[in-house]
Amino acid sequence: MATEKEKFLAGEPYLVMDPELTADETKARRLCKMMNELDDTASAEKEQLIRKLFGSVGKSPWIQPNFRCDFGYNIHVGDNFICNYDNVILDIAPVTIGNHCMMAPHVQIYSAYHPLDPVERAQFVGLGKPVTIGDDVWIGGNSVILPGVTLGNNVIVGANSTVTKSFGDNVIIAGNPARVLRENPVKE
Repeated sequence: MATEKEKFLAGEPYLVMDPELTADETKARRLCKMMNELDDTASAEKEQLIRKLFGSVGKSPWIQPNFRCDFGYNIHVGDNFICNYDNVILDIAPVTIGNHCMMAPHVQIYSAYHPLDPVERAQFVGLGKPVTIGDDVWIGGNSVILPGVTLGNNVIVGANSTVTKSFGDNVIIAGNPARVLRENPVKE
């Protein structure tokens, strides 16, 4: 029989209050706290903590305080990832972010959700759907990316947007729910 962590990692429903998983969350919170308390001059130490927290990290990551996540090890970022102030990534399922991506303040990425059935929800069953963000994406302040969303390359998400569905490459999206405002062509 699979453990709750094995179910969690396989993308199956799992019990949120499982001791092994809550220990993983506590470890992630401690690493976030350590990272958030570092001065900007401690960039090498900050990068070491990011690499210890995240599942994989490209070149030159930068995260401003106060950053929060559930587990950390389900977060994968490419080169030149910039995460501004007060961002949250709920990484119940994998959150994969490409190269040269920027998140403005107060961005929230949720790969976590709960059952619609109140009986299951009352049993603290957790669910997740991966979130994938392509290269060269800029997510505006106070935006929320919901479970299962994929954003293509060169996407700009306008401030205060709620992204409930996936979008392809080279678009500017905004609103609640987010919709395409216009194309965002790449300059040759």
